[in-house]
Amino acid sequence: MRSAARFLALRRCFSSSVASGEAENLAGKKWDALVIGGGHNGLTAAAYLARAGLSVAVLERRHVIGGAAVTEEVVPGFRFSRCSYLQSLLRPSVIQELDLKRHGLKLLRRNPSSFTPCLDGRYLLLGPDADLNHSEIAKFSKKDAESYQTYEKQLQKFCEFMDFLLDSHTPEIRQDFSSFVSQMKGKLQASTFWSRCLQQSYTLGQKDMLDFVELLVSPASKVLNNWFETEVLKATLATDAVIGTMASVHTPGSGYVLLHHVMGETDGERGVWSYVEGGMGSVSLAISNAAREAGAHIMTNAEVAKMTVDETSGTITGVALADGTYLHSSIILSNATPHRTFAELVPSDVLPENFLSAIKNSDYSSGTTKINMAVDRLPQFRCCKSVHPDAGPEHMGTIHIGSESMEEIDLAYKDALNGIPSKRPIIEMTIPSVLDRTISPPGQHVINLFIQYTPYKLSEGSWQDHNIRESFAQKCFSLIDEYAPGFSSSIIGYDMLTPPDLEREFGLTGGNIFHGAMGLDSLFLMRPVKGWSDYRTPLKGLYLCGSGAHPGGGVMGAPGRNAASVVLQDLKRSSIT
Repeated sequence: MRSAARFLALRRCFSSSVASGEAENLAGKKWDALVIGGGHNGLTAAAYLARAGLSVAVLERRHVIGGAAVTEEVVPGFRFSRCSYLQSLLRPSVIQELDLKRHGLKLLRRNPSSFTPCLDGRYLLLGPDADLNHSEIAKFSKKDAESYQTYEKQLQKFCEFMDFLLDSHTPEIRQDFSSFVSQMKGKLQASTFWSRCLQQSYTLGQKDMLDFVELLVSPASKVLNNWFETEVLKATLATDAVIGTMASVHTPGSGYVLLHHVMGETDGERGVWSYVEGGMGSVSLAISNAAREAGAHIMTNAEVAKMTVDETSGTITGVALADGTYLHSSIILSNATPHRTFAELVPSDVLPENFLSAIKNSDYSSGTTKINMAVDRLPQFRCCKSVHPDAGPEHMGTIHIGSESMEEIDLAYKDALNGIPSKRPIIEMTIPSVLDRTISPPGQHVINLFIQYTPYKLSEGSWQDHNIRESFAQKCFSLIDEYAPGFSSSIIGYDMLTPPDLEREFGLTGGNIFHGAMGLDSLFLMRPVKGWSDYRTPLKGLYLCGSGAHPGGGVMGAPGRNAASVVLQDLKRSSIT
């Protein structure tokens, strides 16, 4: 044990991040594991594997690490969280075990966390302050003000139930383990998992368990209508049920997505979303620092063209990079989407036909466009301009534009279903520079617009058409003008990412930010496909570690952590047998 620790310490001394163009210098060795994709999950997996003493290299296609959790300066002087823009879902276990705060992670708590302006001059603020929530909701309905606290408590119970599922790999029972002992251990682990679930179900109680099941399978509109009567409150909450999806508030199962977006926490406080100082790239940077400290190598501009397979044994042997460099390893973890991993990077004819068909037929649809903006002043909302002329509570959290009722959300969805960008888009606006002074010049601000719905393929024209892109952007800016007059004139510059842009720039198949839909038919034992939910794949030595694996999308780190755990289990099993 002491000699292993000494070897690991020596290896750390000579390990560092690898600059672009230097991959060939590391091509001569046999790596214990290679990770395709330097997104936050790939980096997380690398950190855990390196901490266990494995030699690990991360291969990132772009010039910067982070995947969708990245900070980039696309307008001079302004640093944007180009894709993901808020933190809450990152698992506490990952933060603690990788000591991410020591590695530079600094969370900026938002309070209030939500602001919904109304065209009739009213507005709704919500946040972690129970008294604020009660007084704000009571402006619309005293009944809803009383119900809201109970609603939050129930969701918290459900989130506590989910914690165990998020931090565990699925209880898939493999029939292809090499020995009878391995098969029995697998069955024992599955039995332990289900026993724990039953115990938690018993603790939850029959009534709450039925409510939990109802939430999972119901449309968000049904769930929220059962709780509340105020349209603006229901619409504000309903955005969490459709964000990042090509679904309506009336879509069965959208209740789970609602739960998925409230199950996170900031510094131990459930459901609180935060900005990250320096942008979301600081999450990836902190994880990469932990990985580097443990000895992992991180290569940028290292695009994987194909995985290589031994045709005789059907096992992974390494990867070929786009520049012709070949890296050897019998273990590969892919942080790419399931479609890109299996339909594009794995050689043809090495995967079972039914498995590949299931991967290709998975839902990768997206209705999301992200616009990152640099502005010379804060928006002044008509409904509260006289109260807060400068940065006020309305600027701190997520600002909901164009979603004063659930029917407005549904109408926007129906437009996109017909191949038309929403006539009145649903916009979530955030202004991280109000709390984070490191990302914009003094007196100026960074604004993120997360917009729905924009179909991947338009019924007329293409997103490559500059006029179509500019027309849609101006439509979004004009909608904000209705609530904050003069907003459009404050814009210095902007960066727009439609679904095809998200696919091209960040490898998100279909532009789907979750690496695949989060419907009930693609979660837990069904993610990415039935029979292969435990990060292993039909190709021996290849594992999935990205958001396309359990427990799904968002900046969680759970797929990376869980996948690394499975790899280490398999290595231990193979060393015994």
